[in-house]
Amino acid sequence: MRDWNWRRLRERHRLATAAPRPDAVFESRWARVDGVRLHWRATREDPPGTPVLLVHGMAVSHRYLMPLAARLAERYPVRALDMPGFGFSGDPGAPADVSALAKWIAMWLEAIGEGPVAVVGNSFGAQVATALAEEHPALVRSVVLVGPTMDPAYPTKLRQTWHWVRGLPYEDPGQLPVILRDLADAGLRRAWRTFDIALADRIDRRLPRVQAPVLITRGAKETVASQRWISELDRLLPQAETAVVPGAPHDANYTTPDELAALVIPFLERTARE
Repeated sequence: MRDWNWRRLRERHRLATAAPRPDAVFESRWARVDGVRLHWRATREDPPGTPVLLVHGMAVSHRYLMPLAARLAERYPVRALDMPGFGFSGDPGAPADVSALAKWIAMWLEAIGEGPVAVVGNSFGAQVATALAEEHPALVRSVVLVGPTMDPAYPTKLRQTWHWVRGLPYEDPGQLPVILRDLADAGLRRAWRTFDIALADRIDRRLPRVQAPVLITRGAKETVASQRWISELDRLLPQAETAVVPGAPHDANYTTPDELAALVIPFLERTARE
């Protein structure tokens, strides 16, 4: 069920749009990696424990991850990164494919001296998180895939877009200006090319090679990641855990962060201990 409490709606929007200003919990940080200046939001005072890295989806940024980040920050150090070319991070030139984005994250973690991390990816970010765990396993302690894409049953941009549009009525409407700002930052060309990159990447072929513990979630009102698709991914990785986020749409990290955090935190407690 969507939460239309206006105080909570305003708080989610405030969290999403605070950067680069510091607030009571988070601050913006920058580091230059392979010639590109990367931006992320980080907890100003880290709780003890494994850092949790949040990885955003296609054509967006750290912003829509911040409602979930705020819930996780009560228990863990949190890092919400803008991947190269998105949000406040610099332009790397041509759009990077999934493996290249994972490598950039790996270089960034090494540059700032962090890792292994628990990585939480939403949508296309789940594809990047899976590639990071597959190709740079020493840097990843556990993985959470929130509404992972791309279901090969919908092999075209048109079909993927249609399933995304069907779910929009269940999303927090306050997310729209956040996403439009992210799209303006990334640019239509990068967003369109990243769509091609996401479609070409096969998370179902990567997952069997992931050694870290994995939690796969979908929203109860999810229209992008179907239950059939989640079950297929679960069969590929028998040791994975799966869960349905009550009342949640595709962007559970923004619209239903409390419900998502209630599933993620126990998983992290079991799998992300130092």
